[in-house]
Amino acid sequence: MTADDVLREQLYFLLRGGNAHLSFEQAVADFPPERINTRPPNVSYTPWHLLEHLRLAQRDILEFVRIPGHTSPPWPEGYWPAPDAVADEARWQQTIARFQADLQTLQEMVNDPRTDLTAPLPHAPDYTVLREILLVADHNAWHIGEFAILRQVMQTWPEKA
Repeated sequence: MTADDVLREQLYFLLRGGNAHLSFEQAVADFPPERINTRPPNVSYTPWHLLEHLRLAQRDILEFVRIPGHTSPPWPEGYWPAPDAVADEARWQQTIARFQADLQTLQEMVNDPRTDLTAPLPHAPDYTVLREILLVADHNAWHIGEFAILRQVMQTWPEKA
């Protein structure tokens, strides 16, 4: 196995979750739909807001890598839903599905040997795919952990049998 293979494998596992991090799928599993718009104590956003933030940020990074001339949304409002926005169960599921689809695309990018992980991006020479993958993985791990803590505070983890 080459150093490039090892790097790709480790990046894939980092994106997927597990090891030292809770996976996205584990974090959202069996979340009670009636609680997606509940603001936990002392928190200004809902569980759906947090997942939508994860989706928006990950999507922006993916588009930045793939599309020369991509314009990122304004910070911070372009990376969060409006404070008064609510989701129904279909929108909740859509957020999850879109997040997972974009994550899958990033994983495929990492696993594609044609992707030069360390070359400067042609449209952003100060950035590399490697940097952006690490940014996504770091951001996702942070907020998936935060989501897990929200679940604990909100007592929305399924009861253990």
